[in-house]
Amino acid sequence: MSSSYEKEYQRLAAKITIVGAGNVGATTAHWAAAKELGDVVLIDIVEGLPQGKALDLAESSPIEGFDCSVIGTNDYADTANSDVVVVTAGVPRRPGMSRDDLLSTNAKIVGTVVSNLVKYSPNAYMIVVSNPLDAMVYVAKQVSGWPKHRVFGMAGVLDSARFRYFVAQELGVSVEDVHGFVMGGHGDTMVPVPRYATVTGIPITQLLSEAQIARLVQRTRDGGAEIVNLLKQGSAFYAPGASIVQMVEAIVKNKKRILPAAAYLEGEYGIRGVYVGVPVLLGAGGIEKIIEVELTPDEQAALHQSAAAVEELIQALPPL
Repeated sequence: MSSSYEKEYQRLAAKITIVGAGNVGATTAHWAAAKELGDVVLIDIVEGLPQGKALDLAESSPIEGFDCSVIGTNDYADTANSDVVVVTAGVPRRPGMSRDDLLSTNAKIVGTVVSNLVKYSPNAYMIVVSNPLDAMVYVAKQVSGWPKHRVFGMAGVLDSARFRYFVAQELGVSVEDVHGFVMGGHGDTMVPVPRYATVTGIPITQLLSEAQIARLVQRTRDGGAEIVNLLKQGSAFYAPGASIVQMVEAIVKNKKRILPAAAYLEGEYGIRGVYVGVPVLLGAGGIEKIIEVELTPDEQAALHQSAAAVEELIQALPPL
């Protein structure tokens, strides 16, 4: 192999750091490695946990045929020069616990994590997953000092996937043919937009009754809580992990995907100074464009109500 080829190979190979080796982080590492999106670093404060999960995952590579490095560590120095960093660290939501209850504890955790990531990977793109999502990505932006196109949150992809799955189940059609997106904050005030949901181009408003759509919208809002209540301990991780990796793939492969993400708004949709879920163009430049779709007065009001709920969380944050 020539030295010039080696340099090109090294330049093209992405490095992906995932902070938090719990179920979400480990599942994200699994999906990312299986798709060969780059070399994966799994980091956690618990000694042995990321190392064990990374080794277990790496040992599956001869069977599954993915050829990338997967390591676990407790040292942020091993994350140096990452291209994408994913923050899943934080206390998980438990039955009966609101997202607001997580605010103070997770703000401190995320602040510490982001400070370390910035130190070792100052040019990375950051995807925040920790809850309460919209407030935690705001914390990450403030602590990092990075521009808004490099710091964003994963929630819209997950919420939209749940909505699409529920629609497919209701209609008895393939999930591959159902498209749609969810806007707003990641929580009780999220804003599914049924007008823009389609099955192979056919609006679901022509296929489902208002009562059916209202029920699916509410189930989408309750999607995370439904799984928490079923599991009794812990929260969702398969769909969140897959959602994170879809965003990572859009960045490292410069796929120019239009996906819903928690983006920092500066006047778009009449909202300013908060992170809210909206459709964005995601590529090698991170959030390359915020897509403003036409909303009805009711949809716009619901989005503003959701943004106001996020603003309340931000106001309640401890000093950063």
